[in-house]
Amino acid sequence: MSVAQKLGKALMTPIAVLPAAAILLRLGSGDLLGVSWMEAAGNAIFGNLSMVFAISIAITFAQKNSGVAAIAAAISQYVITAVAISFDETINLGVVTGIIAGLVSAYLYNRYHNVKVPELLGFFGGKRFVPIVTALVSVVIGAAMGFVWPPVQVGIEKLGMAVISAGPTGSFINGFINRLLLPFGLHHLSNSFVLFQLGEFTDSAGQVVTGDLTRFFAGDPNGGLFVTGGYAVYMFGFPAVALAMTLLAKPENRKAVAGVLGSAALTAIITGITEPIEFSFLFLSPVLLVVNALLFGLFNAVSVAMGVRMGIGFSNGLLDYIMTYNLATKPLLMIPIGIVAFVVYFCVFYFLIKKLNIPTPGRVGNFSLDGGEDESEASGAGEQYPSGTGQKTPGVAGAQALSGTRTKNDMFSEDNVRAQAEKILSAVGGPKNILELEACITRIRLTVKDSTQVDRDVLKRAGAVDVISMGGGNFQIVIGTMADPIVSEMKESACI
Repeated sequence: MSVAQKLGKALMTPIAVLPAAAILLRLGSGDLLGVSWMEAAGNAIFGNLSMVFAISIAITFAQKNSGVAAIAAAISQYVITAVAISFDETINLGVVTGIIAGLVSAYLYNRYHNVKVPELLGFFGGKRFVPIVTALVSVVIGAAMGFVWPPVQVGIEKLGMAVISAGPTGSFINGFINRLLLPFGLHHLSNSFVLFQLGEFTDSAGQVVTGDLTRFFAGDPNGGLFVTGGYAVYMFGFPAVALAMTLLAKPENRKAVAGVLGSAALTAIITGITEPIEFSFLFLSPVLLVVNALLFGLFNAVSVAMGVRMGIGFSNGLLDYIMTYNLATKPLLMIPIGIVAFVVYFCVFYFLIKKLNIPTPGRVGNFSLDGGEDESEASGAGEQYPSGTGQKTPGVAGAQALSGTRTKNDMFSEDNVRAQAEKILSAVGGPKNILELEACITRIRLTVKDSTQVDRDVLKRAGAVDVISMGGGNFQIVIGTMADPIVSEMKESACI
């Protein structure tokens, strides 16, 4: 689980690069600005995603995020690819090379960066030895891939064709699994395979590209099969959930909840970032977790069945809808599908939250600015949590943290990042208890020596929406869009 958590974090960097690639590719295309160098720049990023994967994974897994490991990863990626292709020119490793190169170079760096060599060869000792040994190991791996990968590649091609041929069914399964993995931060693992590896397409230049997203931008009519339905859910479905939770809040809390969830809904519509809304209910009830996954899969399937094909640059928001509109198939049809998604999501969530008495924001006690509900009016609330966690509702601080909304009283304003970092650092046992510390978009990911020193209640009072134990001392603190600056401040103050 620790490796999976770190790998999921490492895959965020390649995904974060996509908006730049998509914008350059679209602006440079003939139907917009028609600037060839812009289009070439976008294609350069898409064409070298394997290298981005290699460097990102190497830095993530190497001790102290070493740049030497990144250099070794780049060398490894080139060597493995070149050697494998020398055995069979039809080999297309896709981003697999990058993943292997990143993991291998990080392992070799961690093992040999302090290696001692004879004085005569002293120049090649220590960190300088890492790229050398990585290149040698990569030759062996490349040769092995030359023999092993062709049948594996055929298997992936058949799997891709089967899933693509399954159409709505394949899209439903992918969407369902994706949402179930979200609470654990592991959805990036499935995303990376589907977006960058699944399926093959030969573009007009004769280049073979793989992956649902890459194929979409290369002109594959089946590209975008697995991301299309997200537009209906992100731009319509989740805002409907925000509305349902607002209307179900206690009258005295409704205005505050509307402000926070309204901002979160706007974030989902424009950017496609949905964690502010999803984390408002995911940890409160396994029923809502499963229902959300089922509905997400359903509207993926419906969109595909209706013949809609769209791509994304980063996520399924309005900005990406506009950016990929001219490349899409039947994009206008997404509007009525989205309206249906709005109605279905609203009705289902309104009914379940009310029927099961799920304590979504504003339904238990009064809002407080310490990240939870006021317990003075929340007696017996623990029995209302189907998940059995006894978790308090996130409250204003946690919800504002996720949505990016800040006020003069908000503890997540830039002026208070340092104080917030100190509170969180103390709540996880201090610097001496931290083995690893990183951040993704809305989560602090850390590994600690002693899990018993992690104080969930203090973390929630500090604004955390939830604290997820991944086992083996690995935790994810869902803190919102300020996660990265908070982690940077934690590292600086703790000298990590």
